[in-house]
Amino acid sequence: MVIFKESETVELKKSLSQLDNSLKTICAFLNHKGGTIYFGVNNKGKIVGQVGTDSNLRKISQQISSRIRPYIAPSIEVIKVNNKEVIKVTVKRLNENLYYLDGIPYKRSGTETVVMSPDEVKHQIINSLKYDWDKEVCEETSITDIDAKKVKYFLKLKKINRRGPSELKIPIKKFLSNINAVKNNKLTNAGVLLFSKDPLKFIPYAQIRLARIKGTKVFGDIIDRLDCNGSLLDMINQSEGFLRRNIKLMGFRGEKFQREDKFEYPLKALREAIINAVIHRDYTKKADVRVFIFDDRIEIINPGSFPEGVSPRKPIHKPINHLLSNYLYEAGFIEKYGSGIILIKELCKENGNEKPLYEINDLETKVIFKSALKILSIDIDAVMSKNNLNERQKKAVEYVLKQGRITTKEYVKLTKTSLITAKRDLLDLKSKKILVFRGSPKTGYYTFNDTVNDTVNDTVNGG
Repeated sequence: MVIFKESETVELKKSLSQLDNSLKTICAFLNHKGGTIYFGVNNKGKIVGQVGTDSNLRKISQQISSRIRPYIAPSIEVIKVNNKEVIKVTVKRLNENLYYLDGIPYKRSGTETVVMSPDEVKHQIINSLKYDWDKEVCEETSITDIDAKKVKYFLKLKKINRRGPSELKIPIKKFLSNINAVKNNKLTNAGVLLFSKDPLKFIPYAQIRLARIKGTKVFGDIIDRLDCNGSLLDMINQSEGFLRRNIKLMGFRGEKFQREDKFEYPLKALREAIINAVIHRDYTKKADVRVFIFDDRIEIINPGSFPEGVSPRKPIHKPINHLLSNYLYEAGFIEKYGSGIILIKELCKENGNEKPLYEINDLETKVIFKSALKILSIDIDAVMSKNNLNERQKKAVEYVLKQGRITTKEYVKLTKTSLITAKRDLLDLKSKKILVFRGSPKTGYYTFNDTVNDTVNDTVNGG
């Protein structure tokens, strides 16, 4: 017994009176995985029959050939099910062409047929042309835009991480031509981002922008910000430095019952996510990679979606920018092809963080890391009022809220005071059980006392 059920590759139609609507589905099949339409079966799978006369078959063929572009030759046949005729129309996706019905492209979304968005159309056209953005020549460049220092830095990293000579035995131009960074005496887009003197001069939207925002909303006050510059390697390193100074250290008891400190987020996972953002982003979309650090989470956003067939649950190695991916692998910024998402999940688990969340649409991909720390909410004014903190001490408390800790040297620099005054202020904060000292006398630091919330609660409650 044949069972009919609609799916992303199967559509059921009661009769040929629905042919006009069926053409949209055929167009969607051609822009997806191919598919089959059965005329003579209702949407519940019941066989109602559709006579397969020559006239009916010719009508289907003519409508498809005259209204769908590019031209296709469908398979049309009459089958018998439960002694009733059913017309079966099958189309196969043979290439990356984009198909239109009366000038409109359709796609399949589950069992629904919908119009493709402009971005989806653009993406599919690029795929159909086998377009590799990173291999394309940047026409505004010339050989004089090559930065020899960046080339030497790349070779140094390659020798350390993948082996190879640290000194070139051939001219730089020849070397860059060999790795597709130079074509016809001009830099390719990938060559610009790795080896030009001023990459953002030619591709300004390739920038990474980071911001530390107070609170949990994007419209909160910006505490710190950084607009990276230089090559992709430079910007990745700058991003890591910004993250280090804007995320907190948290203390815990290790296996040997000694206090240990680690960041509230696994830095290596954040770095990996930023690397993924710059090498897998869609550079045809003129938008930056953005990193927002909130009190409770970090969001990393890049233009473009995952490639077709790839998802966070199915992280197949299918890079959008092959050259950039290869350059960063050679430089040791990528450990292993296709392992980034898996590595990020493992690092989050080891650090005590939830696995990252992914929000993906046609325009952008957002990765969200949740902090391993519970938000420490302190009413600075209330604490100051109760404990009679001076302005220097208030600055220090705000600093510890942001950085997780403060050293005596940092206190001196922050408050522009003497070492004697700094020590006196910090000891006062310690005696009031707001801060506690961790580590050795030479390398130690002050962080919040485990009982600071009790002090705050007493303050808030008027205790």
